[in-house]
Amino acid sequence: MKQSKAFIPYANEADVLHIGHLCIENRLDRITLSGDVDLTADQQGLASARALQAVLNDVVAVLESRTLPAELPPATVTTVANPFGDPA
Repeated sequence: MKQSKAFIPYANEADVLHIGHLCIENRLDRITLSGDVDLTADQQGLASARALQAVLNDVVAVLESRTLPAELPPATVTTVANPFGDPA
């Protein structure tokens, strides 16, 4: 589960970390977890559990270091013109 670059929660809109089939996506205002990971009772399961624990510990540490609102407002949705033209 070694990563070539540190995953710093809430630092950018680009980092993605994979643990098993679990995808952890970095955003400026949220961390998105999707997919699944099997935490099997073997060395691989232990490694996956430790990797997940490390990421979640980092997320909690960042959140605890900030003054947080009670709840984030909904994302602003905008409509843009189709860059490929109107469909036929």
